[in-house]
Formats: sequence, C-alpha cells, structure tokens
Amino acid sequence: MQKRKFIPFSEVKHQKAIVVDSAHPNGVLLSHWRGTPTPEAIQDDTSAAIVLNALRLNLPELGVANVTANHFDIDGFVGVWALLNPELALENEELLRQMAIIGDFRKLDLNHPLAGEALKLVCWINAKERALFYKPFEADTMEEKEAAQCVQKFNYFLREFGTVLGNPDWEKGAWEDEVASVLLGYRDVYKPDTMLTRYPEIGLVIVETPHPVHYYALFSRTQGFDIVLSCYQGNKYELEYKYTTWVDIASRPTLPRISMAPLAARLNELENSGRRWTFDAITETGPLLRLQGEDLTRTEAYESPTEREIYTSSIPVQVLKEQVVSFLMRLTKVLNVSISGHGRK
Repeated sequence: MQKRKFIPFSEVKHQKAIVVDSAHPNGVLLSHWRGTPTPEAIQDDTSAAIVLNALRLNLPELGVANVTANHFDIDGFVGVWALLNPELALENEELLRQMAIIGDFRKLDLNHPLAGEALKLVCWINAKERALFYKPFEADTMEEKEAAQCVQKFNYFLREFGTVLGNPDWEKGAWEDEVASVLLGYRDVYKPDTMLTRYPEIGLVIVETPHPVHYYALFSRTQGFDIVLSCYQGNKYELEYKYTTWVDIASRPTLPRISMAPLAARLNELENSGRRWTFDAITETGPLLRLQGEDLTRTEAYESPTEREIYTSSIPVQVLKEQVVSFLMRLTKVLNVSISGHGRK
C-alpha cells in the first residue's frame, strides 16, 4: 500500500495531497463538505466514511503521498489517521465509522454493538484536546488560526491514537467523566418524562425533557431530523440546525436552511423577560436560536447545552412550540421545498 505522511494544510499549494474533510484546488478531495465532487461510489455521511470507502475500493486517486486537513475534529482526524494506517483502519472500520458519526453529528446510538467503545475513544480525544491544546473554535480568537494551529493536534493524536485504539481502558481516567455524563443524559432522554413531537415534513423534532443533557445523548433521539427544538423545565428553550444541514449526507435527503431571524423577531414581540431572542447566521455549523445568544462565543455554542446557561423565557411552552412550527411550515410552503426534493440521494 501507498506510504503516506501528514503535511500542514498550508503546504498543499506546493505539494499535491489527499485533502480530508476540507477542500483545496490542488487536492484529491475526500470530504462531505457541501458541493464537494465526491465520486458516487464512495459517497457517505462522514468524511471518515468516505475515506474508508475509498480505501476499501483502493481507488487509484489514493496514490498520493501527502495527506492533510484544514482543521482538527474527530471526523477529519479519523479520516487522516485511516489514510496513514490503512490496514489497521480497515480492520477497525466499523468502530472508526461510529467514532466519526458520534464526533461529527453528536449522535450516539447504543443499539450499535461498537458504540460504547467508539464513545470512549471520542471522549478521550475530547479530553486530551482540551487539556493539551485548545477547545474547538478557540483558534478563531488567536493570532494563528485553525489551519496552522491544528497541526500540533494532528501530530499528537496521530502518534498516540493507535495505542488507545488497542485498549481504550488504558486511558479511562481521561474519558470516564464525559462518558458518564453522556450515559446519564442518554438514560434521561429515554425516560417517560421526555416527550418527542415529530414534524417530518419540515425536518423538525421537538424534544421536551426536564433538563439539558450532553449533545451525544440529546441528538440520539433526533435520528432523521435536522432541526431540534429543545424545551426544558422552567420555560428554557433552544432551537438549532444540526450539522447534517451544513454538509452533504448520502443516507437521506435534507432540507435547505432557512434564516430564523424573522422567527426571533416574532418571539421578541412576545418576550417580556427583559432578554432578547437572537439567531446565528445560517452559515454557522450549528446555528442556535435562543435568548441572549449574542453572548455566546462560537466555542460556547459548540459545547453541549449542559455547559452553558439557558435563560428562562416568559413565553409559555405551548405558545413557543406553536410559533416555531407555524413559522417553519409557512416558510417551507412559501419556498415550495420538501424533504423529497433535496439532499444527496
């Protein structure tokens, strides 16, 4: 098999490379980024899965010695690592696929036999990334940006991951706290006091649960939906687009994003708590509509709901739900779009 090495993204303009979970005109692209020209034979939901499909088919385009990515996240890392360790990657293919799904789409499915092991590895990466380097999106505020800063993360995890993959329990001290938080949240969202209301025609699922939980647990109840309205006790709410609408996924169609700014304006007409509803730009990877959203950094918005304050609204839950559903129904009808007409098939 081709012997490959990781290079910083800045070097791609001088050296042709396989570009994972990113895009560059001088690269062989293995990415689920929207609009990336991925061959139909290897299309998949995550970039790591696209890489694994390419390795399994032994595509001739893989005969390039360099591999790179312009940011560090679990999906991209798994793809890069797989290209540098192809035989071991294919031996652990399903485990790596689960890691990418949990890491990128924030979704845990404990019905999968390897989900528990994949969760340990994901949480190990999360813990080490925060302890040794910087949190996701924190490079936005640094002089040296993510494409340059992430090289140190890749160098570390490419060196260490193989050992932890062989026995995740060696690093239990690093991952056990987050794994415990995820599993507690997972248990809670499957209790009878968590209620789901689904609107497949607009891609919305409403999750009413007593308190915020880790994203990996919350999104476990949102399979097949791309907009999540979370309603917690005390009139605390967040509405968000999932990352599935920022990328191209192959498993099902998705609806185009709609700006929630008009909905935020309507909610502000109803709100009398003294706080204001705001909505992130739809170009963000997971835009939020919430009270005082402008106070959040991108790093805080990316963190699980358990890690940020969610403010009490004066709007009753039934009124809030009606406003969200009617807005999305109306806009979907005006734009004349439907689930069946969009997304990579």
